[in-house]
Amino acid sequence: MTQDPLSGRTVVVTGAGGFIGSHLTETLVRAGARVRALVRYNSRSDRGNLSDVPPDIFRSIEIISGDVRDQLGMTRLLKGAETVFHLAALIGIPYSYESPKSYTETNVEGTLHILEAARENGSRVLLTSTSEVYGTAVRTPMSEDHPLQAQSPYSATKIAADMLGQAFALSFGLPVAIVRPFNTFGPRQSMRAFIPTVMVQALRGDTVRLGDLTPIRDLNFVSNTVDGFLAVARLGVFDARIYNLASGEGRSIEEVARKILQMTRPDGNIILEPCRVRPDNSEVRLLIGDSSRAKGELGWAPRVSFDEGIQLSLNWIRENPGRFQAPADYSR
Repeated sequence: MTQDPLSGRTVVVTGAGGFIGSHLTETLVRAGARVRALVRYNSRSDRGNLSDVPPDIFRSIEIISGDVRDQLGMTRLLKGAETVFHLAALIGIPYSYESPKSYTETNVEGTLHILEAARENGSRVLLTSTSEVYGTAVRTPMSEDHPLQAQSPYSATKIAADMLGQAFALSFGLPVAIVRPFNTFGPRQSMRAFIPTVMVQALRGDTVRLGDLTPIRDLNFVSNTVDGFLAVARLGVFDARIYNLASGEGRSIEEVARKILQMTRPDGNIILEPCRVRPDNSEVRLLIGDSSRAKGELGWAPRVSFDEGIQLSLNWIRENPGRFQAPADYSR
């Protein structure tokens, strides 16, 4: 049996306590990597979603509490690491309208600190971007050369982070690859995202409250996204190359909500709430990704279908009811 190229390698995952980060950390441990996981400490927990990782896996993770805004701390964090998977970011789009400076400090300055630390320590950097940097589609499917459009303060900070990564690659020869996931969903996702918001509301009552139902998203189950991260780390070209991770299929918010209702509460209703609607010019109307590069260069393709992913997500929410409070204000 061929040994995994990541086996025995020391890697860092920033944002390891987050939704995608916890799944990535778990999968890296299973691949045999020595994982140093950066989590942002708070008074409730210093593990985040890593609390859901099986105990035998959890014991193999070196957990470091810290903050990407701490430049010296990031230099220490990356010491001896071959690759850093940089996922740490503020991600809630609606809150970026309220506090854009905090997004700049974490998403832009934090990324700068990671890049500088990687340059000092000789580490490769796998930067996590987002499909939100594309804004509403000018053409579909959206390839990596699609124009970038900052339709929210959040997306502006992620564009800036991507540009910093490319600049460090071109200016200093730093090995950088940029992974651009489209809308990821699955177990451990918080109610900042619309799929768990719909699921929790549907499981608890006969009414689902949402904002605009017309935007179309390209939805990918979390294990597919993690597969893409690992494929880039194993086979990708670290010359500031960008890799989309997308299903290539678009579904409207309404279509997804009605699918979930059909599976949970067929007689349920959808109520539109203006407080959940983004500013009109800020709403990204259409996202459908083209992952031809990832498929051609890395052999990557989604393994878990949308329907399978929805069922797995529903099962997890049913098994973990205490993890979800009342629907969040910023669910869409």
